[in-house]
Amino acid sequence: MSAESVIYFLKRPPANEPVDETEWLFSALAQFTGAELRELLYIAQEPEFFETMRAVFALPEQSRAVLQDFLAASDPRPVNAIVESEGRCVLQRGTPAQQKPRLTIVE
Repeated sequence: MSAESVIYFLKRPPANEPVDETEWLFSALAQFTGAELRELLYIAQEPEFFETMRAVFALPEQSRAVLQDFLAASDPRPVNAIVESEGRCVLQRGTPAQQKPRLTIVE
């Protein structure tokens, strides 16, 4: 059994050196199934997808791990996010508790 690693150095080539983007693209595409590629294409079309992914990967490692564990949990309830006044983002599963409207008695 063997393992193969492909490492790309994303430095720009000199202007006079041709870029073989086709070879790079086929090499990258070979790492995914057709279903995964269709899913990536579909998801990448969501508004602000790339900005969101950049923000996730900019999180400190511990915060990113906690977020990934939360999102990967097998729980069908919807996720709700609340941004507190201090700037903390709190994620909860399930619907937020409905506050009963205050009744005012008018005589």
